[in-house]
Parts: sequence; structure tokens; C-alpha cells
Amino acid sequence: MELIVIKVCLLHACHRRWGLSGLTGSSSGGSPPGCWHRGCRTLLAITREGVFKCPEDQLPLDYAKIYPDPELEAQVLSLAIRCIHSEEGCRWSGLIKHLQAHLGTCAFNVIPCPNRCSAKLSRRDLPEHVQHGCPKRRVKCEFCASDFTGEAFEGHQGTCPQESVYCENKCGARMMRRLLSQHTLAECPKRTQPCTYCAKEFVFDTIQNHQYQCPRYPVPCPNQCGTPSIAREDVPSHLKESCNTAMLLCPFKEAGCKHRCPKLAMGRHLEESTKAHLGMVCALVSRQRQEILELRRDVEELSVSSDGILIWKIADYARKLQEAKARSNYEFFSPPFYTHKYGYKLQVSAFLNGNGSGESSHLSVYIRVLPGEYDNLLEWPFSYRVTFSLLDQSDPSLSKPQHITETFHPDPNWKNFQKPGASRGSLDESTLGFGYPKFISHEDIKKRNYVRDNAIFIKASVEIPQKILA
Repeated sequence: MELIVIKVCLLHACHRRWGLSGLTGSSSGGSPPGCWHRGCRTLLAITREGVFKCPEDQLPLDYAKIYPDPELEAQVLSLAIRCIHSEEGCRWSGLIKHLQAHLGTCAFNVIPCPNRCSAKLSRRDLPEHVQHGCPKRRVKCEFCASDFTGEAFEGHQGTCPQESVYCENKCGARMMRRLLSQHTLAECPKRTQPCTYCAKEFVFDTIQNHQYQCPRYPVPCPNQCGTPSIAREDVPSHLKESCNTAMLLCPFKEAGCKHRCPKLAMGRHLEESTKAHLGMVCALVSRQRQEILELRRDVEELSVSSDGILIWKIADYARKLQEAKARSNYEFFSPPFYTHKYGYKLQVSAFLNGNGSGESSHLSVYIRVLPGEYDNLLEWPFSYRVTFSLLDQSDPSLSKPQHITETFHPDPNWKNFQKPGASRGSLDESTLGFGYPKFISHEDIKKRNYVRDNAIFIKASVEIPQKILA
């Protein structure tokens, strides 16, 4: 645009030249001396008195004597120039007098949008703007054929009621947008819908299958007792508590009664079968007692040692000693233990107030063989060396413990080391174990810390070869 301003300014200069016919002197009639300077009329200065001055020499001028200069104008308009948009890419060049005509078609010349949208852009960008970008362009909707401005059409897109769209539930149906709402609410097989009975949401085409499992779906009483429809999940409680025609099992079913009758007849059955039920309960108690014994035996088997070593703690020693003194030959039994896994089952017993020759003066200890789970796999009689120890509980850092220890080899001819019969138990006092009636005297027990914190420890160990089963 700068070149256009210059051009106009030069044209003004061509049309205004001031001065007289002579280069110096004055005109007839006393006029100011002539001036032959050339310049633009807009450059003329005017004084406070309203007199024009020459911009070259600041001399006063007579405005009436200023006149156009066609020769200079012709010279300026004949100058060659490039388009004012040459830096933007326009390749036009020519005379100044042809520039204005070129700008009327120049693709790079900036012009206003013909739709009066306030946008100004180059002529080459105008078609794209008018067709696609102008907010005041006219656009017709391809679906409803309504006419919009470009700005209004942007809001209309995506909302046209006549546009064909797919169902949002992805059921595959396609329809005009104005029909979509009705389809989604009432026709779409993929719409969600609450179950009438349990209120949970389901896809419409699966709700019928749900009703076959719905916990609140009403069903008739299976016994046809006349009760109105019952929620499926309430049927068991109805049959148990409310249905008069339900077949019930006798309350003594666990005792063995297999009677089954309607609820209304159950009272009569109980009255008529009192004696039979009592017999069933007694038999059940007997079976349960036997099961408890077997379970207790199994628990004991799981808790016993199986490495041939028993360390037996006899707690509350003082009280138990007084009890043994009050009851002659009162015997305490240790937990059973095995010589090894799948080995001999043994048990230690102790007479705290002595037995036989040690009665009232000594602690007596014995060992016996008990019936074991694996006796049929073992060699008999039992013939492995046994060691008893009463453990000294003195602090090893203060003094060396002095355990009381005795060892023996079983006599193979003594009956206690033969294979035990199934009837011999840990409390069978008819068969005394083998051991020492005078293991340690009451006086010697007091000399060391054999009793500490009112408890003693008796250790029994059996030396078994690593492999005693073929």
C-alpha cells in the first residue's frame, strides 16, 4: 500500500507547479517574483495570514498562480515498477499507470468479503472463504433442505431431525433423528429396562430369560396350598413355615427316623413315636460317643513324638506328690510316644511316692509297650535299649547339670515286651511296666535343681537302628 500512496502523491505534484514566466524579477502589476519549483500541492505551507509558502525556499506564493504540470505527470506514470505484492509472490511488473488496473485482478491483493462478514483476505483465498468459511455464506442442509447462514449451519449440524443416524444402543437400526427417541424408549431390542419384579436393569432382549431366574418373580406354591403367588426366593421359607400341605421330615431324622408327613400331621406322628424316637436317640448317642473316642485317639496319635525320645514335664509337682502319698501306689502316666515313624508305641509311668521297694522313699519310673498302629509290621519281642533320665534344671552357665540316668536292655522273656494285645491300654494296671522302683530318693531330689518352678522333667529315650523294617 505504500507504493499506492507514493503514486498519488506524485500525481498531485505533477498537477501543481507554481511560479511566473521568468525565473527572476517581478510580473507586471507588482506581483511577487515567479517560482518554478515543482512539488506536491499538499506540501504547500500556509502562514497565519493565509499566505501559501513554497516548500523549497519558503517564499510566499499566489495560489491562483499554481497550475498543473502534465509533463511531469506523464514522466512519473511512465516509470516501470513491480506489483506491491511482489514479496508475497506476485510476478507482475509494468508501468505505474497500469498498476491500478492490475490490482483490480491481482490474486494477492487484499479485498473485503463480498458477504460483508468483516473478513479481509487476498483475492486468491476469497473463493474458499466464501464457499466454506464465511459465517454469512448461505448453506442448504442436505437432509431437511432448510437454508442457513454458515454460522447458523454449524449449530444445525448434528441436530437436524431429518438426518439419518444409527441407533446409539448399537442394535443396527438406522432412522431419521426425529424418530430416534421413540425407538430408544420403546422399540430398540438393546434398550435397558428394569425388571418388573426385582428392579434390576437388563437389556430388553435378555429380560425374558432373566425372569426364569428372577428371585422376586411370582410363582405358585409347589404344593398347591392355595396361597397367592409367592416370590421365587421366598418359596423355601413358605414351605417350611407357612405351607400347611408341605411334606416335612421328622425332627428326629438325624437319629434315624425317616418318617415324612404333612405339617398338620407332624404333631400326631411325634406323639405316637415317642418310644421309638427315644431308642433312636440313645443309639445315636452311643455312636457319637464311639466316634468321639476314635477322634480323641486320632488326635493323640497326631500329637505323640515319633523320634524315640520323650521329655515328660510333670507340673504342679508338690501337689501331685502329696496326692501320691495319700493314695498308695498312685501312678502317673506320660503321653505315649513312638520309637520312630511307624515304630513301637511306648509310655512312661511314674510313682512320685515310690512303688514296691521304693514306696514312700523314692521316685519310681517304668516303661511299658502299648498296642500301636504298626505292630504287625514290627519284630517281637521289643529288644532295644531304654534310658531313663531325671533332668537337672540347674543353670548350665553356673554349673554342669548332673542328670540322674539309668539304662537297661529289655528281657525278651518278660511278658511286657511281647507283642501287646488289643485289650492292653495305657491305664491297664494289671501289667506293670519295666523300670526302677528306686530311681532316685526323695532326699537326693532336693540336693540339686531337679525340682524347679514346682515341676520335674523325666526323659526316656530308645536306641533304635536307623532301619528296623525290611
